[in-house]
Amino acid sequence: MWRKATKGMILQAKQIAERLRSYRDTKDPLCITPRPRLEELEKSGAASVDLRLGTWFVASRARRVPFLDINREEHSEQKFARTTYVPFQGVFVLHPHAFVLGATLEWIRMPRDLAGYVTGKSSCGRQGLVIETAMGVHPSFTGCLTLELANVGEVPIVIRPGMLICQLFLHETTEGTEFADQSKFIGQGRPVLGSLGEDPIYRRLGEEEPVIPPSDG
Repeated sequence: MWRKATKGMILQAKQIAERLRSYRDTKDPLCITPRPRLEELEKSGAASVDLRLGTWFVASRARRVPFLDINREEHSEQKFARTTYVPFQGVFVLHPHAFVLGATLEWIRMPRDLAGYVTGKSSCGRQGLVIETAMGVHPSFTGCLTLELANVGEVPIVIRPGMLICQLFLHETTEGTEFADQSKFIGQGRPVLGSLGEDPIYRRLGEEEPVIPPSDG
């Protein structure tokens, strides 16, 4: 049985391996599929688990729309983006200053008492390939993680499905914060083009009369 970490503390590689190894004996397990090589994970001495790049990519169709209003529009992937499948042994070329959505190869199931965040591999970042900084993963999340990939360099970058792309840090939640993630991205196996969705407070701000401050005179 895995040993419990101090609440709120980041799990070490050995604790992550213990969690993954004991999934059959736990009612609410941590699962990562394909499962990492646990012996190598334990020996790494890290505080995270590496994840690989999947086979699906979503890129924007810049010529189809003059702009995107992320506050007002539900984005249709057929209108705003194109989806590309790249098989293993294939390549995807990310041109300078280009942006594309990818996803992890691994399918992840988070238990209720764990949360996490994702950072890019520093070896990729040094070549100009970056992903979203500290992407949050909520308790009870299930699915592949969407990755926001950008080439901030001046040379095209070749990326390949199956390559190590990011690292997942895990930490136990504090007492009383266990909950089930209700995100609309639960269960996704491909990268998803999302939107901010309905924001009633933002809508009310636009409906109310503006407040004019009194003049000094």
